[in-house]
Amino acid sequence: MTRVLIVDDEPQILRAMRINLRARGYDVVVADTGATALAAAAATRPDIVILDLGLPDLDGVDVIHGLRGWTRVPIVVLSGRADSRDKVGALDAGADDYITKPFGIDELLARLRAVARRTGEQSASPIVQFGRVTVDLSAHRVTRAAAPVSSPNGKTAPTDGEPPGSAAADGQGDDFANESVEEIHLTKTEWGLLKVLLSHPGKLVSQRQLLTEVWGANYGSETHYLRTYLNRLRQKLEEDPARPRHLLTDPGMGYRFQP
Repeated sequence: MTRVLIVDDEPQILRAMRINLRARGYDVVVADTGATALAAAAATRPDIVILDLGLPDLDGVDVIHGLRGWTRVPIVVLSGRADSRDKVGALDAGADDYITKPFGIDELLARLRAVARRTGEQSASPIVQFGRVTVDLSAHRVTRAAAPVSSPNGKTAPTDGEPPGSAAADGQGDDFANESVEEIHLTKTEWGLLKVLLSHPGKLVSQRQLLTEVWGANYGSETHYLRTYLNRLRQKLEEDPARPRHLLTDPGMGYRFQP
C-alpha cells in the first residue's frame, strides 16, 4: 500500500484529502506543521509527500530542504501561491511537482501516479552511523557514543565498585545500556558538506559537485574550501583525524564517505 504524507495547516483540506486518498487505497499520514511533517517523514517513511508551502512554523521550501537532506521521496507541492517565483523556488529546492489551489482530486491523483513512476528510488535512512558517530539527518543532530574504558591488559575495565564477572563489569549492566553520548556541533557549512557526502555512501563525489551544492553555482574552483572544511569534519568525527577511515580524499578528484 502506498503511504502518503499530507502536510497542510487547513483542517478541511487535510480531512478531505485523507478521506479521498484512503477511499482509493492509500495509507495516509497527516501533519499540520513543518516540524511535525519532518518528524513524521522520518518515523513513517512515506512513499509520497503532499506539501503546502504556507505552514505556521516553517516555510514549505524549508521543509523540502529538510527532506532532501536525507531522502529522495517524491514531493508534490499543493499551494495557493501561484507566482512563478514560488514555483521555481520550490522546484529548485527539490520538489517534483507543483499544483496550485484550488485543485481537482482527479488531477492530484494523476500527479501522484506520475511522480511515483518517475521516482521509484527508495528513500535512504535518516539515521547514518559510522564508528561511534550517529548522524540524524532529519533532526540535524550529530552525536558520538562514549569510548569504552580499557584496563592496561586491553580488556574493558569494570565499573567502579562492581566485582569482576558481574553484569556491569562484563558490559551488560544498565550503565552500559544507557551509554552516555556527546553532542557534536557542526557549522552550517560543515553540515552541508557532510550531508552531501552521506547521501552518496561509498561513491566518489567530485570537488565541483561539492562546491556547487554547498557553496553555490558560482563556486567551482575554490578547492581549498574543501580541504579546510573536510579537515574540520575529520577533527570532529574521525577517531584518528590523521588517518581517517570514513571521510576520505581521492586526490585531485573529490571525496567520499565510506560507511
